[in-house]
Amino acid sequence: MTGIPGPVGLPTFATFHDAYRAVLHQILAQPHHAATARGTTFSEVLGVGFTLADPRHRIPWLAARRPNIVFNHAEALWYLSGRADLDMIGYYAPRLRALSADGQHLTGTAYGPRLFAPAGASQWERVVDLLRADPGTKRAAMLIMQPGELLDPANPDVACTLSLQFLIRDGALHTMAFMRGNDAWIGLACDVFSFTLIAEYTALALGVRLGTYTHLVSSMHLSVADLPRAQAALAEPIIPVPDAPAMPPTSPEALATVLSWEQRLRLNDTPLNLKADDVTGLGAYWQHVLLL
Repeated sequence: MTGIPGPVGLPTFATFHDAYRAVLHQILAQPHHAATARGTTFSEVLGVGFTLADPRHRIPWLAARRPNIVFNHAEALWYLSGRADLDMIGYYAPRLRALSADGQHLTGTAYGPRLFAPAGASQWERVVDLLRADPGTKRAAMLIMQPGELLDPANPDVACTLSLQFLIRDGALHTMAFMRGNDAWIGLACDVFSFTLIAEYTALALGVRLGTYTHLVSSMHLSVADLPRAQAALAEPIIPVPDAPAMPPTSPEALATVLSWEQRLRLNDTPLNLKADDVTGLGAYWQHVLLL
């Protein structure tokens, strides 16, 4: 992978579009291993990482890997809500239902309860309070994967993310994501979208600038079946990346309004009324999310 050296000696990219292309290129050009797990053969590179200079540029604009912007926002909101149920996320991604042991909830895939629940005592609230009290701390880390997930060898839903960490340096919030594995075709784009959106939300809550985002993965891999699609993505011409909108300061009450409207729209209970008082108060950024 090429790029400007990042804050931890990793390549730094202006946009995730650029970083994503570099990851695909690395796997196709110099895979370290061919591994088989749970019946699927992968082309794999160990120890992959990159840094995004501006985490708001969180979308790979590739026709071959067409981004699902609606699902991306839904998944990020599902995390922020602290939910683990399939009612919400299963509507946007029915394939996730196959990972549920009880047909109603997800475990490893559901990062929300581990990060944002219970309200008033969540990991996220604790690290935000810690950073407010001690901006120079190195302890603002949130654990996601849990040891109990490995008790059942047949568990179909084990968290891929080990932890997220926030650090405030020079008045900006820098975010680190640590992953045991990442499917470069299926999961990477979704994870980066959600984690950078959470980072932006956190920077606003702390009243600091949004800094860099660093993504560290032990096993970055592509299913052999997805290799031709990755090649097609890299064959696309280089295009200018659109501007990325900035999230406005978002209070817990505003987020609750967004989540309430998401549910009403998903259940087809109420048509979206952009002139409703609670919607106009959200501003253009969250209105656009609801319109999606």
